[in-house]
Amino acid sequence: MSKFEYPQEIKRTIEALSKAESFKAVWHRQNPDQPMPSVAEMRALVDLMREILFPGYFGSSSTRPDSVKYYIGVNVERLYDKLRHQIYAGLCFGCGDPDSMDSDKAKARAAELSVKFIEQLPEIRQVLATDVEAAFLGDPAAQSREEVIFCYPAIRAITNYRIAHALYELKVPLLPRIITEMAHSETGIDIHPRARIGHSFTIDHGTGVVIGATSIIGNNVKIYQGVTLGAKSFPLDEQGNPIKGIERHPIVEDNVIIYAQATILGRITIGANSVIGGNVWITSDVAPNSKVVQERYRFGGFVWGDGI
Repeated sequence: MSKFEYPQEIKRTIEALSKAESFKAVWHRQNPDQPMPSVAEMRALVDLMREILFPGYFGSSSTRPDSVKYYIGVNVERLYDKLRHQIYAGLCFGCGDPDSMDSDKAKARAAELSVKFIEQLPEIRQVLATDVEAAFLGDPAAQSREEVIFCYPAIRAITNYRIAHALYELKVPLLPRIITEMAHSETGIDIHPRARIGHSFTIDHGTGVVIGATSIIGNNVKIYQGVTLGAKSFPLDEQGNPIKGIERHPIVEDNVIIYAQATILGRITIGANSVIGGNVWITSDVAPNSKVVQERYRFGGFVWGDGI
């Protein structure tokens, strides 16, 4: 019986893929003793957090007033055990030199960060309750708050964001971005975990919304589908590469409504109590109490109202 031989084309492809110049730009070197973050585990973790934050809505166990403490306790203990392992994996992934990393210190740090995150869960739930209320009161089609929690993609995306933002503020590597990109894939709503968003925030419909990393959004803000809070340009360094970390996204003050497909670019401020109409393009500050809409009969222009 003759020995099977792979075609020469397969062998040549393996050789090409194995050359250092082929993979050096996309290769991540991890110490074999250090775990990699798991997207599947992070998805399970977020589901568990959603079960804790909204008891009785998610998961397979029913809740009653006399058992809620036990229910929450079991899930929080599960969360701590799973989260510290994933944070440890994130710390390993974010380490510049895996060979010099002190694993014991990293594990202790992961446990510490897990506790600090879990301590924030009551506050995260409190803020999410305001987001649910804003979505319910702001949508005539919403029949109940329960429907909003169960069904609205905005609440799913905002929940992921608020979890991710808390982890980002604790300087946990990689995991915050994984969490917000999960929501992006599921809902079409793209919120960077670094963005700062106040309470009573809602997104109507939601698909196509983009909120950049350095965006700041105040309280009681409502935006519609297709809205972009983006960067106008990217300043370059001496080597011609974009400078990272600068504040390049909009500031949206309290009580602002931004209608569908509006594009707001650059480090500009949309003043409090303003209304931004659909399909407008804004690259300069908008004064408080303004209304910005497209002109009715002439393309390419806007009408700036003195007030609303």
